[in-house]
Amino acid sequence: MTAELPAQTDVVIVGGGLAGLAAARRLHRAGTPWLLVEAAERLGGRVGTDSVDGYLIDRGFQVVNTGYPRLSALVDLTPLRLGLFTQGVMVRRGETLHRMAHPLRDPFGAARTVLTGLADAAGVGRLAHTGNVGRVAGGALADVPRISSVGRAGDRLRLAALAARCASYPAGRLLAAPETSTEAALRRAGLSDRIVEELLRPFLSGVFGERELSTSSHVFAMIVRSFARGRIGLPAAGIAALPEAVAAPLPESLIVLGVGATSLRPGLVRTSAGAVRCRAVLVATDPATASVLLPSLGRVRMNALTTYYHSTVEPPLEEPIPLLDGDRRELVANTVVVSRAAPSYAPAGRHLVATSVAGPTAPPEPLVRAELARLYGRPVDDWEHLTTVPVPEALPAALPPQGRLRKPVALGEGLFVAGDHRGSPSAQGALASGWRAAGAINRYLEG
Repeated sequence: MTAELPAQTDVVIVGGGLAGLAAARRLHRAGTPWLLVEAAERLGGRVGTDSVDGYLIDRGFQVVNTGYPRLSALVDLTPLRLGLFTQGVMVRRGETLHRMAHPLRDPFGAARTVLTGLADAAGVGRLAHTGNVGRVAGGALADVPRISSVGRAGDRLRLAALAARCASYPAGRLLAAPETSTEAALRRAGLSDRIVEELLRPFLSGVFGERELSTSSHVFAMIVRSFARGRIGLPAAGIAALPEAVAAPLPESLIVLGVGATSLRPGLVRTSAGAVRCRAVLVATDPATASVLLPSLGRVRMNALTTYYHSTVEPPLEEPIPLLDGDRRELVANTVVVSRAAPSYAPAGRHLVATSVAGPTAPPEPLVRAELARLYGRPVDDWEHLTTVPVPEALPAALPPQGRLRKPVALGEGLFVAGDHRGSPSAQGALASGWRAAGAINRYLEG
């Protein structure tokens, strides 16, 4: 990746995150001359990984979702050696951990819920708080898949029906439905306050970066669709391997790192290393930078997430399954032993626990540690706090109306914009918007 800038080219891409890289892939495939400039010394934008004392510390808890269609179209996921998470979640309610199975992967879960409820009533269904917490205390029902008593039986059936609709309906049909907030959509689906508060609000707060569930129901539907159709995992080399895989087919000579755009106008991009003339400009930076370079965009509201990383010798759970707080404490969004999914995230003999909190205010680590002791049901005094990673601009807020998740990418006079703020707030949204913007650029140049 060179630091030399050509005097001119057809397209200058400003920003080397997922959106910019996806756009470069399409332009390169079409034979359109392009140049990408990135202010940082690495590619990936908000998607990054740091290596610290043998641990892989992602810049916030991020995952690869194999259900993202644009991702699977651009990247062969096999070389990433994804470590997959368990399909489902654990939910802490009082002294008991409940397993909520994936509603589409376990169609008989609702029936087994009845057995679980009977076992709990008999005093033998409580999950152990020591050893393998996936087993039932005393071993009475150790081989019975643990299905949640979170919410009511009708809730779980309605939730499965909602997931099935999102997974099976064409995307266009989902996006043609009346748009509301996510919370209103959950109520409209007939889900009770209990299952919303004990399961869906904590889970979705980690997905959206906000607890109010004010995110568009169209965004929610597409997120549910991807979760229902795909698996969630982490690359063995860290989440930074994702943008590296998207960039892999591109010529390094056309990617310039450590050079940011200082200003632009139609036909010209000024950078810290000089000016480049061009026929089209694509701004694929973070939303805040994009609004500076393209004032007509206006400010994009962002949601914040903070991730706390802890190291421990003994893993608090024996499987890579997210744990949610069903006690409505409204602090921790989720916590998971990431090294159970991807052992490469921690050195031999250690485990890495990632805990995410939604919102702009990051609570002190001792408070989070106390919550972890309650959630996992075991002492955590011997856990080592490795670092806290605040991401104040983790995801664009996607309040309704979002329409069909296709905000304009062509701004006129050869200026274009891409990023997850032009689609859904996700890796899929970033990749899809970059691909869409490159298509619009090619049509512009041909016209």
